[in-house]
Amino acid sequence: MREFIVEADGGSRGNPGPAGYGSVVIDAATGETLAERAEYIGVATNNVAEYRGLVAGLRAAHELDPAASVHVRMDSKLVVEQMSGRWKIKHPDMKPLAMEAGRVYPADQVTYEWIPRERNKHADRLANEAMDAGKRGEQWSASDSTAELDAAASSSRRGAVESLGGGAAEAEADVRAAKVVASPGWAPADMGAPATFVLLRHGETPLTPQKRFSGSGGTDPSLSDVGRGQAERVAAALARRGTVQEILASPLTRTRETAAAVAERLGLDVTVEDGLRETDFGAWEGLTFAEVRERYPDDLNTWLSDPDAEPTGGGESFAATATRIAATRDKLVAAYAGRTVLLVTHVTPIKTFVRLALGAPPESLFRMELSAASLSAVAYYADGNASVRLFNDTSHLRP
Repeated sequence: MREFIVEADGGSRGNPGPAGYGSVVIDAATGETLAERAEYIGVATNNVAEYRGLVAGLRAAHELDPAASVHVRMDSKLVVEQMSGRWKIKHPDMKPLAMEAGRVYPADQVTYEWIPRERNKHADRLANEAMDAGKRGEQWSASDSTAELDAAASSSRRGAVESLGGGAAEAEADVRAAKVVASPGWAPADMGAPATFVLLRHGETPLTPQKRFSGSGGTDPSLSDVGRGQAERVAAALARRGTVQEILASPLTRTRETAAAVAERLGLDVTVEDGLRETDFGAWEGLTFAEVRERYPDDLNTWLSDPDAEPTGGGESFAATATRIAATRDKLVAAYAGRTVLLVTHVTPIKTFVRLALGAPPESLFRMELSAASLSAVAYYADGNASVRLFNDTSHLRP
């Protein structure tokens, strides 16, 4: 039985926006490129384009040999997990495409593997060529292909693929290593694409402009009209950037509402992550800082000076919050390596992500300003280091 590798990718410049896909069929035994497919598909989301690329790749493989076994490799964790049966398909645009992909080959002839984006360059290049052609008012044709740029990788794979797993990865790693040119300077070692967390504070609630303590132990307020407008504006901004691949949210109402606005615009689902909840401020919930100082002066002074101190009434200390956020961070970095993930959460968790990334002391939490519906970003690399890339960006909220 012949064995094929199908690599597929899709993209949208706007999400939704002008979109295209690319697919390549590779002989698993030789590493030879057997077929390429690419198409500009008009305005669509990233996920629709990814699925269209998968369908095109499977059909190209089927034209070559309907009896072959096929190993699909994609950098879309959503598509891989859904087609593998581990994640449910909820979005109405995804279901028919998944069914279409599933009908090309019998299920027992196809396997799926997630790969980092940098190992999916051939299909990514084809998808971008298709989108470029669409921008010119044309459709992609084989003459547009820059497959020769992948010739080195293909020749390295040829004869070196002993299986559909490690052998191919090692061969591709050798090719990448051969392309590295040593040079002096500040450039870090290439550790692949980081896990990037885009940290979005929820929009305003009725308590926000009054500057009242609003944690996970209070009334769980919804967004105000202002907050809903902020959520729509940040959703539009993130759609224009087109980089977010997954959305996770705190279980509290205000974060889930903000996340829902973004998810609807991006065509993604929202996963609730309990570790992203706000600190529990105990008896201070719903009070202003001045009211807490008046009622609980000693407790407040201790809380401001000691990260292990809890708010009055058994709330959560900053030290406990940091432990929770660090554990959540480690879990999510492992789960979303190489992905860009939107985390819709709260003031204290976002400040804590940033503080831990910088290695700053606990008192730094009181020296950060974080606005409603603001964006921050931290990237996490394979060696354990982190890089703060953005903090408290509110440019999307301006007229």
